[in-house]
Amino acid sequence: MILRNPMPGRRASRAQRKRHEDAADWLLRNREAGQPPAEKAAFAAWLDEAPANRRAYEAAELLMGEARTAIASDPALADFETRPRSTSKPVLGTLLALAMAGTLFVALDGPMRMRADAMAGTGETPVFTLSDGSTVQLNASSAVAYDFTAGSRTVRLLRGQAYFEVARDAARPFTVEAGTARVTALGTAFDVRLGDAETDVTVTHNAVLIAFESEGRATLRVQQGEQAVYERAAGTKEVRLSDGLTALAWRRRQLVVDNAPLSYVVEEMNRHFSGRIVVASGELARRRVSGTLAIADTTAVLAHLEQALQVTTNRIGPLILIR
Repeated sequence: MILRNPMPGRRASRAQRKRHEDAADWLLRNREAGQPPAEKAAFAAWLDEAPANRRAYEAAELLMGEARTAIASDPALADFETRPRSTSKPVLGTLLALAMAGTLFVALDGPMRMRADAMAGTGETPVFTLSDGSTVQLNASSAVAYDFTAGSRTVRLLRGQAYFEVARDAARPFTVEAGTARVTALGTAFDVRLGDAETDVTVTHNAVLIAFESEGRATLRVQQGEQAVYERAAGTKEVRLSDGLTALAWRRRQLVVDNAPLSYVVEEMNRHFSGRIVVASGELARRRVSGTLAIADTTAVLAHLEQALQVTTNRIGPLILIR
């Protein structure tokens, strides 16, 4: 797990986080071949805007250095022949090495690490406490950032899923931003999942108010024992009864599904898998699955899917193809 600045008094501000995002973006752009002079000038101007910009860029370069170290420590990558056969193109080897480092920078979650205050790695579900006494548990491969001020407490769910137990503070509302949804606690324990296609909010204690950017000030109240599902593309919302033990099974490293699409199951499996699991077709992705799955046990879940759906799985290095 990567856990940075867990206390809001030491957290990065929104402006600092934006600066880190810009630094990561510039780092990758600066490693592209044939960068136009105008872009180089824009980068120089950005560096000169503030000393903090230069410090953020140096931090991004340190992360890129970690990527290069990872390359050097991997025998297969360290021995990779980057020197071009033709001496007429001496720069090609350097470009290949930079491209490899840039790709690994992304693969090692460099851009997200520049934005997040706390992250969970593959298969991790850490719990941490904020300075106000609220606790947060992250699902695997999830990330959050937070901004606490004298008048508000805001957590941004950047990726994945998190469960919140909110400490009472009438003077400072506690809000979780997940995509275009804003979830405000009403003395509450609740779960927010930012999926590929939908945002789910499950309330286990008291209630929350959910506001959506596209609907102005209109809010949706979700009570204890209910779950709100927001389909982002269609803009549709549904509130339904929810069994907290089932909805929060991920906290026990389980996934409980009842007639759920295979695409949902695979999305959850990928949180716990260091490679990538892919479904071969959209039709197959819509096939339905039921059962209680030990979601961190990829081999066992794949065996269940093979039996339940009569599918086959093929491993190609870090990739698993379901067809």
